[in-house]
Amino acid sequence: MTKATTVQGLVQGVLHGEKRAIAKTISKIENNEPEAQKIISLIYPKTGKAHIIGITGPAGVGKSSLVEKLAKELRNRQKTVGIVAVDPTSPFTGGAFLGDRVRMQDLSTDEDVYIRSMATRNSPGGLARATKDATHVLDAAGKDVIIVETVGAGQSEVEVVKVAQTVVVVLAPGLGDDIQAIKAGQMEIGDIFVVNKADRENADKAESDIKTMLEMDVEEKGWKPLVLKTSALTGEGIGELLEAIEEHSAYLKKGALERQRRASAEIELIEALKQKITESIIQDLRQRGEWVRATEKISTREVDPYSAADNLLSRRLQKSGKP
Repeated sequence: MTKATTVQGLVQGVLHGEKRAIAKTISKIENNEPEAQKIISLIYPKTGKAHIIGITGPAGVGKSSLVEKLAKELRNRQKTVGIVAVDPTSPFTGGAFLGDRVRMQDLSTDEDVYIRSMATRNSPGGLARATKDATHVLDAAGKDVIIVETVGAGQSEVEVVKVAQTVVVVLAPGLGDDIQAIKAGQMEIGDIFVVNKADRENADKAESDIKTMLEMDVEEKGWKPLVLKTSALTGEGIGELLEAIEEHSAYLKKGALERQRRASAEIELIEALKQKITESIIQDLRQRGEWVRATEKISTREVDPYSAADNLLSRRLQKSGKP
C-alpha cells in the first residue's frame, strides 16, 4: 500500500490541500469504508475555519450557474473554494447522475478550487449523507469558502440548514407560483433570497412578493433575510450577493456562530448515533440469522416491514433483559 492510500498518507495529503488525497478521502467517506471514520477523527481538529454556504431552491432556477459565478468572484477576491454539488443518484451506477458539472469545467483547472459531485444515495433532504463529512475534508484542506449545492428536491431542501452557516435560497420568475415554491419550509431557513434570471419578466414582482412574505413573519429574529436579484448568465448581482454573504458571516461572528456550531454539533452527534446504532443492530441480526428470516417473510407477504421491525426489536430487547 502506497503512502498516498494509507490513512496517515491521506490525512497529510488532505491537510496539504492535495486534490488526489481529497478525492480519495471523500470516496472512502461516500462508500463508508472502515478507514473513513479514522481519517475524519484525525482531521477534525483542523476544521471549523471555512465559511459554508448552502445554495438551495427548486430545480431549474440556475443554482449550478450561480455557484460557478459565485466561485469565480470568490477567486477574484483571492479566496480558495470548495464546491460540493449534490446530484440525484444514477439508477445504474449508484453514483452522481450528473457527474462533475460541465458548467464548472473552467474552474476545475484552478488549483485553489476543488469541485465534487456527490450522489444523494437515497438520502432525504436533497443532501447526501456524507455531505457534512465532505465539507469537513475541504475545511481541513484549507478552503476559505465551501459551497454546498443541493439537488433541488422541493420540500426536502430544508435539510441544507444542518450543513451550511449561510443558506441562500434561489428562485426564478416564470416557474409558476414563485411564492408557493418557497412555502415548504424554505422561508424559515433562508438567510438570503435570490431571484435569479433577473432579466426575465416578473423578476421585480417575485422580489417584491418575497419581501412581503418576509415582512409578514412576525417572529423576532436577529438577522433580517436579504432579497437580491441576480443573473448567473451575465454575472449581474453576483458581487452584491457575495457582499450579502459576507455581511451575514460578520453577523454570525458577533455571537450567533457559536450557537449555530453547538446546534450543528448536536445534530451531527444524533446522526452519528443513529448510524452506529442502526449498523450495530443490523449486524447483530445478521449474525443471529434473524435478518434473513425476516426478509423472507416480508418478501412472501407473511408480514409487513414495520411489523417485522417491531418483532425484531422486541425480541432483541427481551434477550438483553430490558422491559
